[in-house]
Amino acid sequence: MPYKIPCADPYVTNEDARAVAKAVREKKLSQGKYTEIFEKKFAKYIGVKHAIAVCNATAGLHLALASLGVGPGDEVIVPSFSFVATANRVLYQGAKPIFADIDPLTYNIDPNDIKAKITDKTKAIIPVHYAGQSVDMDPLLEIAHERGIHVVEDAAEALGTKYKKRMIGSLGTIACFSFYPNKPITTGEGGVMTTRNDSLAEDLRIMRTHGQDRRYHNVLLGYNYRLTDLQAALGIIQLKRLKWATKKRVEKAAYYDKRIKEVFYDEIKRPYVAPYSTHVYAFYTIRFESKKIRDKVFAKMEKKGVETCVAFPPIHLQPIYQRLFKYERGYLPITEEVSDTILCLPIYSHINQKEQEYVISALKSGLHG
Repeated sequence: MPYKIPCADPYVTNEDARAVAKAVREKKLSQGKYTEIFEKKFAKYIGVKHAIAVCNATAGLHLALASLGVGPGDEVIVPSFSFVATANRVLYQGAKPIFADIDPLTYNIDPNDIKAKITDKTKAIIPVHYAGQSVDMDPLLEIAHERGIHVVEDAAEALGTKYKKRMIGSLGTIACFSFYPNKPITTGEGGVMTTRNDSLAEDLRIMRTHGQDRRYHNVLLGYNYRLTDLQAALGIIQLKRLKWATKKRVEKAAYYDKRIKEVFYDEIKRPYVAPYSTHVYAFYTIRFESKKIRDKVFAKMEKKGVETCVAFPPIHLQPIYQRLFKYERGYLPITEEVSDTILCLPIYSHINQKEQEYVISALKSGLHG
């Protein structure tokens, strides 16, 4: 159905269109000079030595695990409260995803549960910075370093987020970002891997292009995971606006905070922001007292033309994971309770207060109507 207010809406301007048109006229269509420029600007922004652009963040995390030698017999600890691709990448490598529970306030993976899930088979941990807020990384990194375990940041939702003044994407062995249209900047599809490690960066660049270190000379098992120059040309312009886009999202979230507190008092739980992290609000996630209330509000807002979403249903309860690993409800109680009671409201850089007031009105109708 056509929504009056979508849950997400990419901000694309004439400047973006001109940049893509220029690349087309120059016949810069596959990976080339614009990709290289985008990578250099992105690495500088994150504060790392290397940024390697790929066709999407799923491909990036696949390459990250492959480059670290994750394979059959290995285990990788991941949150179940994430998009399914987080765990699928582990399966791609023939390894087993081990699901850890989340913190009930931030909805990020809980370092204490990570510690409980580590075995001699654990090869990597993938912390997902949910909705644009950082995982509490110091205790997680301490656990990983003590055991010689790699940390691969799933930063798909966290471009621009800081953890204790350090940029997300600069903390783990490798990090992966997404530029899907619901993100603060977009290249349509697309992603970037970041790392400080020279050797890993070289392997990642080779692996994204069929394992070639030069044309028709294949030294590693590789894939066709390249970003095109058309997308990179768009990304260069979008990256210029990232600071503005982040500022606007934070302002929109603050307005929701204010109005929800005024209208609903304690009926709705607003996003919690931990003292160690900034928040870029890839999602604005609210929470209700019960699944019944959440489902009622979801349906009413849909009828009012307001698109919302449940980000995310637990991965371990997806049919394929139940079939493969026999997971049942109750395995991750916090993840399951949070997923049953959350709802993500529309948020993007250019949503205006009139539209936000309509969202609040639809929310009120759903809750009190």
